[in-house]
Amino acid sequence: MLRMSEAVGRLSTENALPVLARAMELEAAGRSIVNLGIGQPDFRTADHIVEAAVKALRDGHHGYTAAAGILPLREAIAADLNARYGVEVDPDLVMVVPGGKITVTFAVLMLGEPGAEILYPDPGFPPYRSVIDFTGAKAIPIPHREENGFAFSADEVLGRITPRTRLLILNSPSNPTGGVTPRAEIERLIAGLADYPDVAVLSDEIYDQIVFGNAEHTTLLSYPEIRDRFILLHGFSKTYAMTGWRLGFGVWPKNLIERAQCLSINFHSCVNAAAQYAGIAALEGPQDAVATMVEAFERRRRIIVERLNALPQVTCLLPGGAFYVFPNVSETGFDDKVLAHRLLEEAGVAVVAGQDFGAEGRGYLRLSYANSEENIIEAVGRIGAFLETAARA
Repeated sequence: MLRMSEAVGRLSTENALPVLARAMELEAAGRSIVNLGIGQPDFRTADHIVEAAVKALRDGHHGYTAAAGILPLREAIAADLNARYGVEVDPDLVMVVPGGKITVTFAVLMLGEPGAEILYPDPGFPPYRSVIDFTGAKAIPIPHREENGFAFSADEVLGRITPRTRLLILNSPSNPTGGVTPRAEIERLIAGLADYPDVAVLSDEIYDQIVFGNAEHTTLLSYPEIRDRFILLHGFSKTYAMTGWRLGFGVWPKNLIERAQCLSINFHSCVNAAAQYAGIAALEGPQDAVATMVEAFERRRRIIVERLNALPQVTCLLPGGAFYVFPNVSETGFDDKVLAHRLLEEAGVAVVAGQDFGAEGRGYLRLSYANSEENIIEAVGRIGAFLETAARA
């Protein structure tokens, strides 16, 4: 019998993908399924981005590139961050990777080992915890509570740092909650981190352009006092509807970029060449498609929250960003995992259980409103009908 390593055995999965697979299986069998489970925009990649990739292929860009990514793309990334945030970024500290997960994986591999501690959001993106466990480090959850708008508390974060803490992972706007941490809370955290100069910070800001109303995204790139230990996780998947292109990037401190490139060489050599040219077009071309998509998400956000709050025993905060809602279903009488399963199998609505994002997510569901208004209305109607029938049973 083959003997698997303990480290690989500690890896967990991201249940949004198995939910998607089951939803597709049911659809193939003739069932009507409304999918609010998967976290990807339901928009096409803009034509000028697609054409840039086609042109790159026709121009002969078929080979390997530098492990860190082609220089024109790294320069475009640096210029974009400077234009949007007024922050100078050295292109030599940018590393292009095949999706945002690679940046968090590399950071955790560099800093996580038995005896170390890494803080991460709970509820949060499942790979954070999974990769921490893989390294043998101790995963320390940072609660993101409903009563706090699903933002972190700076005092609570600082109170969980110990001499063993190596890395702090942050995410705003948040997956799965859509919570946006206010600037004042971030500044309180930055001030407190002055007492912990050996703790690195990774900020997942992949939803930074998908914010609504009075919500404001605050990039941690803006704080020079932590730049020598700060890692930015970002990418093209959400903003430019490029999930399948597998194109992300990180901005690294000088003392870690060489190791990050070494990991890149060992893990994936480089990122698809044509996709990198598409990334340049995304950043330097028209941004109309981004604005159109965000406007659509804002309308859908209000529709889904209003309708969820009209359901008995369901309450839902209005999220400040991303394209998720995280309704509280604890009063329905169902365990959230059981409810998610039954909604898919019996009501034909794919959602993800809150506990799949961490212990603090128990009693919630994650619904993605990256779907049409018609489908959102249909889905919430099916959820309501299911709950009504279950209440009578």
